[in-house]
Amino acid sequence: MITKPIKQITVVGTGVIGNGWIARFLSHGYDVVATDPDPNSEKKVRQAIELAWPSLEKLGLVASASLDRIYFEPNLKKAVAEADLIQENAPEREELKQRLLSDISSAARPDAIISSSTSGFMPSTLQKSCKHPERVIVAHPFNPVYLLPLVELVGGKDTSTDVINRAREFYQSINMKPLLVSREIEGHVADRLIEALWREALHVVNDGVATTEEVDAAIVYGAGLRWALMGPFLTFHLAGGEEGMRHMLKQFGPALKFPWTRLEAPELTEALTEKIVEGCESQTAGHSIATLEQRRDDFLIDLLKLLEKYWPAANLNKNM
Repeated sequence: MITKPIKQITVVGTGVIGNGWIARFLSHGYDVVATDPDPNSEKKVRQAIELAWPSLEKLGLVASASLDRIYFEPNLKKAVAEADLIQENAPEREELKQRLLSDISSAARPDAIISSSTSGFMPSTLQKSCKHPERVIVAHPFNPVYLLPLVELVGGKDTSTDVINRAREFYQSINMKPLLVSREIEGHVADRLIEALWREALHVVNDGVATTEEVDAAIVYGAGLRWALMGPFLTFHLAGGEEGMRHMLKQFGPALKFPWTRLEAPELTEALTEKIVEGCESQTAGHSIATLEQRRDDFLIDLLKLLEKYWPAANLNKNM
């Protein structure tokens, strides 16, 4: 089958993740069709991408990038009919996603790539009812999608190698860092790591060991600074001195048997919920969400530039 180059993109579902995709696609000069059952989605999308645009301008827009290259089509079948790539961002409900992807697969061109932004479901689960399951893939991004480069690509048991390769080339072309997950698993890779830390953080707050602000400080001023440059393995490799990881595992390996961590999350009681909510609201008192998002984006832009300076492999134009 002769496949067309990716020129037109359809984004299905325009929440935070969908809007992030739209902003990134537009910044790279693509035409984007957006569809969402919410009658107020067009207004919300335009507000979101206008807020993101200054940050994208700082990173650098392609010559053909324009806020005017987005079009809205409430009818799903019409929205996906001519798309070369369809990015699905529906809520994380298995039956909903399966039904939606089945409808998309029936209406889309046979050579169109269908990417799901799911953070947890395996592609084999999602492609079960699809007319052309071989072109369904998981392309899981991270918020804010228009700035963070990681995208996890996961193929299901019916996904073709050609689709995986085409998807990787496309996401690389929009300055992303595709991580090809070799074996599908619930939660993929990054979210499983994030969830482990999140569960432990909930226990620490629930047990009165630390507040939400103190937990955040523990990451921001400690591990977080290192993780911005090196992941956990390379960080521990350096902790072993001249012998690297071999010495680190020999010296600290036995501590892995200590009962320091809780594998299961604590029950999300009303009391714990209020403790977490009150802590976060206290941390951000006097600052609007929009202000915090802008601060985050400015920080990430500077951090991405620093990452390229001190870790050449992080250059967004290079392969992972």
